[in-house]
Amino acid sequence: MGIVEEAHNVKVLGTGSRFIVLAHGFGTDQSVWKHLVPHLQEDFRVILYDNMGAGTTNPDYFDFERYSTLEGYAYDLLAILQELGVDSCIFVGHSVSAMIGTVASISRPDLFAKIIMISASPRYLNDSNYFGGFEQEDLDQLFNAMASNYKAWCSGFAPMAIGGDMESVAVQEFSRTLFNMRPDIALSVLQTIFKSDMRQILCLVSVPCHIIQSMKDLAVPVVVAEYLHQHVGTESIVEVMSTEGHLPQLSSPDVVIPVILKHIRYDIVA
Repeated sequence: MGIVEEAHNVKVLGTGSRFIVLAHGFGTDQSVWKHLVPHLQEDFRVILYDNMGAGTTNPDYFDFERYSTLEGYAYDLLAILQELGVDSCIFVGHSVSAMIGTVASISRPDLFAKIIMISASPRYLNDSNYFGGFEQEDLDQLFNAMASNYKAWCSGFAPMAIGGDMESVAVQEFSRTLFNMRPDIALSVLQTIFKSDMRQILCLVSVPCHIIQSMKDLAVPVVVAEYLHQHVGTESIVEVMSTEGHLPQLSSPDVVIPVILKHIRYDIVA
């Protein structure tokens, strides 16, 4: 195992001939894909990895400057693909990782057959003629709450993000992976995500995009999925599911897994 693989806890599972990469979002790790992986192992070689800063990674490897932009994460993704000798993959990115994959695909479109985006947003802050869902005041309050008492913030944020009560298995699972993050790293990662603005690069995307979104999502309004669909510079398709929450693959796997599998298997006909 190479240095990059070890740092990101890379696992390659399955016996298929084609590669599929599963990339997690904020506050989780590769375990968020546990309901999906068993459905892929016969047909694909499934690549799982943890973004730097996840609770499962070594905090000493987290470079605050490198990861102050999404490009730092995109370089990591490309390094993983290079180390594994991947020449083409289907990329499934949840939340911020959908944009990380998008950035990587602009640099190396040859490596990506398609991008499947789940709960993705190019910008979270509202702007003139753009509704991202958040005002700066909202974000300032969120960051202050994280900084003052991280554990208490996690306990409140997890059920809001998932869309359930504290007793639900999905909320408990998300709470666990949130708690695993070092608080200062979690704050830095979330600040990077919420200050990111990828709108200007969407037109540079040349890889087909499948955009999957929950009907109700605390972090990403449904109109953002349509914005992505209208602005990526390539073929794209949107599917809005009847699910609630920002992590539907964890909270509503019975609904979401068949949808993801459908988009993995079927290509957009231009």
